[in-house]
Amino acid sequence: MDFTATFLFFALFISSIQAVDPCGSRPQNKDLSVIPIYGRCSPFKPPKPESWVDTVINMASKDPARLKYLSSLVAQKTTAVPIASGQQVLSIGNYVVKVKLGTPGQVMFMVLDTSNNVAWVPCSGCTGCSATTFLPSASSSYGSLDCSLPQCNQVHGLSCPATGAAACFFNQSYGGDSSFSANLAQDSLTLANDVIPNFAFGCINSIFGNSIPPQGLLGMGRGPMSLLSQSGSLYKSVFSYCLPSFKSNYFSGSLKLGPAGQPKNIRTTPLLKSPHRPSLYYVNLTGVSVGRVPVPIPPEWLAFNPNTGAGTIIDSGTVVTRFVQPLYEAIRNEFVKHAKGPFSTIGLFDTCFEAKAEVELPSLTLHFEGLSMKLPMENTFLHTSAGSRACLAIAPAPNNVNAAMNVIANLQQQNHRILFDVANSRLGISREACN
Repeated sequence: MDFTATFLFFALFISSIQAVDPCGSRPQNKDLSVIPIYGRCSPFKPPKPESWVDTVINMASKDPARLKYLSSLVAQKTTAVPIASGQQVLSIGNYVVKVKLGTPGQVMFMVLDTSNNVAWVPCSGCTGCSATTFLPSASSSYGSLDCSLPQCNQVHGLSCPATGAAACFFNQSYGGDSSFSANLAQDSLTLANDVIPNFAFGCINSIFGNSIPPQGLLGMGRGPMSLLSQSGSLYKSVFSYCLPSFKSNYFSGSLKLGPAGQPKNIRTTPLLKSPHRPSLYYVNLTGVSVGRVPVPIPPEWLAFNPNTGAGTIIDSGTVVTRFVQPLYEAIRNEFVKHAKGPFSTIGLFDTCFEAKAEVELPSLTLHFEGLSMKLPMENTFLHTSAGSRACLAIAPAPNNVNAAMNVIANLQQQNHRILFDVANSRLGISREACN
């Protein structure tokens, strides 16, 4: 092989490697990649090696705190108060999206959260933050927001001084044991090929505790400060995502923003709204089946009550689907009729059994108004690293939750396209392999 041929061979070889780089950017694609928090393309360091069940148990350890937060949400009046009491407890995010903030854009990996309304990132000079922070001074489009502006009321900022104006500062608790302080700012937010100018977010200047997502959070809720509200006509209050398995190492999930490119024939269920908890995405869960057997469920265990906030929500930040205690027990009792014991408990999972019996087990189906979601085996059971035991991957709601709220969590949503069509008050679900 002569020199020219050899050179062309290696050039094509290197080019092909770059072309299939699983962590590379997608410049021609409007979709945002959704990355498992500990995937190989994520900048965040995974915990020490452990069994797969232990990994999920550890990820789900903050679920009770998150459910307590979700159940305690109440509609807030737009008045200035010292602390954002409606944003008290969240769990660390399990999925992140790669965005650019500022001009020129600075890359940040922000947690995707459907139950939060505000975006925030750690800023340079922040006390207690990680090494990666946003540099306001390096952005030509950055600006601080005044405490007299309506956006400051939306984040429940500290009151303005009696005379004159000042920057909008606010405090927020997070994760049960952490909190941060920030000032409200605005800058250009770049999502794939789209640029949202004057996007309002919290610029964090100090944190306390270890639960703050290290590069910030992108609120996808229904509130006036969420991405949907701030993007206005650009996305027309429509988005969808496909969450890859936690085991997925590379960019494989996707976040689609706006009506274009959404699935056409997806089955949908009405998207409900509670004035008691207006940021959450409620759906009407009408029943659960184990195999072909409908679980006998009194209607009050499933009923949506807009005044109390009871009902069922879809949430991207909770790891394991939780049902109110009597509903969970009814599902579990029906399941054990079809499974071979003995049963044991591993962490939060109290229905673990010999994995070799899994092939004979029935599937779980969640019935919503207008559609049914049959859970594949990988969304229903978790296995120990040795593969000898499997566990039913649902759990009861914690005792400290003060409302009858069921949460369909991200483990059960994995490898499904979940469509949030807020403009038409509908939520769609379809099977999609994004691993």
